[in-house]
Amino acid sequence: MNGFLTHGRIIGGVVTTPDLGAALGDYRDRLGLELVEDAAVSPELAAGWGAPSATGARMATLQPKSGAHCFIRLVEQPLPADFRPTRTFGWNAYEITVQDVFGWPSRLAGSGFEIVGPPKEIEGLPYFVAMQMLGRGREMIYLNEVRCDTPTSDLPKARSPVDHIFIVILAVPDREAALRWYQERLGIETGGTYTIEYTMINKAFGLPGGTQSTISMLQKGRLPIVEVDGYPAAATPRAIDPDRLPPGNALVTLAVDHLPADLPYIAPPAARSGPLYGDRRAATARGPAGELLELVEIG
Repeated sequence: MNGFLTHGRIIGGVVTTPDLGAALGDYRDRLGLELVEDAAVSPELAAGWGAPSATGARMATLQPKSGAHCFIRLVEQPLPADFRPTRTFGWNAYEITVQDVFGWPSRLAGSGFEIVGPPKEIEGLPYFVAMQMLGRGREMIYLNEVRCDTPTSDLPKARSPVDHIFIVILAVPDREAALRWYQERLGIETGGTYTIEYTMINKAFGLPGGTQSTISMLQKGRLPIVEVDGYPAAATPRAIDPDRLPPGNALVTLAVDHLPADLPYIAPPAARSGPLYGDRRAATARGPAGELLELVEIG
């Protein structure tokens, strides 16, 4: 896709899962993503992620049939028994552009995906229709059928039944501080800010209907990138084994023109091979909510 690789573009999301073979059946055989690499996590990559225990773990890399340069990587890792999604700070969901969102619940029946929010049109938001589901690693995935662009951003219509990740959702204790961090370090801008009744947050925390949450978009020009969600006071940091990846939605990869020199990277930048990296330099840092943010240099 000419012009896809631009500064700020989401080019990957890592999901940790306790049974990679079963998860591969969900993502490849049900969602229709293409397996482009099946290999073990190298010691260098594991160290770069700050997760040395991931060394040797099986990793499947999948790409949409549209050919978009955006990959979901499934990494096999035990699932903590006490992990509850959408209650902790960090990456809490990947939003994927799809075709025919109303048809997906029946297509996914009997798979490892648990639908927690069926497709629903939202009054006053004519731009898209989304559904929400959890995978075997308790990762949250939104399937989103784009209807039209918003006044402030361009939303990508899917070019295959399931296409690429186009927004990632970050839960934070301090929304304004997180917005500043991304603006100052990555040179991306704040888009719209909205106060809404956020069903997923209210369900996760047992909040009464009508409870409002404030969210903000980070974008580059009209390219949406990160939805930053202010979370309730009951939210906590994600419990993470210091030698492993976070459970669920573990890590997000963004393309950048140049790797910022002032970020405290977990390991020094290094050229990496494989479908996602293409021998480009990459490095991973921890963001303002403790999230793992991997940057790949495209300039």
